[in-house]
Amino acid sequence: MIPGPNPLPSVGPVWDDTAPVPGRDAASRQPVIIAALRTPICRANGQLKSLRAHDLLAPVLAALVESTGIDPAGVSDVVIGNAVGGGGNVARFAALQAGMPASVPGLTVDRQCGSGLDAISLAARLVAAGGDPVFLAGGVESISTAPARADRNDDGGLEFYTRARFVPPSLGDPDMGVAAENVAREFGVTRKRQDEYALRSHGRAVAAAGAGVFAGETVALEASGKTVDADDGPRASLKPALMARFPAAFVAGGTVTAGNSCFDADAASAVVVTSLKRARELGAADGLLVLGCDTAGVDPTLLGIGAALAARRLLAAHGVEAAQLDLVEFNEAFASQTIACMDELGLDPERANADGGALAFGHGYGASGAVLVTRLLAQARAAHSATGAESLALAMISIAGGMGTAALLRYSRL
Repeated sequence: MIPGPNPLPSVGPVWDDTAPVPGRDAASRQPVIIAALRTPICRANGQLKSLRAHDLLAPVLAALVESTGIDPAGVSDVVIGNAVGGGGNVARFAALQAGMPASVPGLTVDRQCGSGLDAISLAARLVAAGGDPVFLAGGVESISTAPARADRNDDGGLEFYTRARFVPPSLGDPDMGVAAENVAREFGVTRKRQDEYALRSHGRAVAAAGAGVFAGETVALEASGKTVDADDGPRASLKPALMARFPAAFVAGGTVTAGNSCFDADAASAVVVTSLKRARELGAADGLLVLGCDTAGVDPTLLGIGAALAARRLLAAHGVEAAQLDLVEFNEAFASQTIACMDELGLDPERANADGGALAFGHGYGASGAVLVTRLLAQARAAHSATGAESLALAMISIAGGMGTAALLRYSRL
């Protein structure tokens, strides 16, 4: 079970649309995502290595404005997650580069891997506060161009480091791969299950790409004189025999390998979040209603399990059983934590990431949480087109430092 000193608290919905609020009806308080786009997700130091974070994000913001027909001057704020950038408020920079007027502000948030999903959650909460605003929200990461970072010593000299500290050393601050091994050991996730899951992720991603599944959600980019319009991570050549040859990558004798771990990627993804009332005024035909969001903390040495606690708490708050979920997108930083989280929620891992996940596409840190939502909107629209169904969906992501964020969504015609 998920470790922790306290039992799960009894929590209510993030917002209650039945509660009377003077001057505001339920449609003005119900957040809805009406559009979602992303860049191709490409290996760090690869096809997108010449583009900085704002260069990745600006085309996505511009495409969202154009595709929805919203007035750029009417955008209330641009809320963007970013984990390893150089500061300077990339949300504001990218919004202006996208051609938005100077009157549109920008806010950059950092919850490491959860930044993109938390940015969307923040925008949804602001919508629920009232006023029928329109937000562009999401995340971006250019790992290829991330600045070198250093601590300043007492003598003024610089001591460079490769990653930030996430928690006090006394609480344990393992590298991500070591933490993934901790989860595999604590929750009994075998090497065989991890390898099988990773192979399935690649296989699904390759099949989906071949069927053109990602074309409608992807904004092509110009980089180094070439047009980049497709993800470059999924590998059709990855077979069981090759997976079995990968050695333990982080802990001697361990089960976590390069084959069942994600790789670093450059990407951006963003959505349009507004109220149901405003969405209807804009002529939006459908969208993902944001039913609620939650973020939880767990033991930092088992950080990969954070998403499961957040999701379990969120589902309980809304009276939803895991079996009722139609679509689930989880950030596959490591197969071990993906499987452990699904097991804890009572979800068959087969049901997660229908078109593959980060094990195949790569992990763009601050962008990854927003990619989950972009994928869910596309999947829900495809399901509705095929069957007329209105899907119940869950996005969740585990976060460095021992946290996890989850969002409960429902696709609906508006």
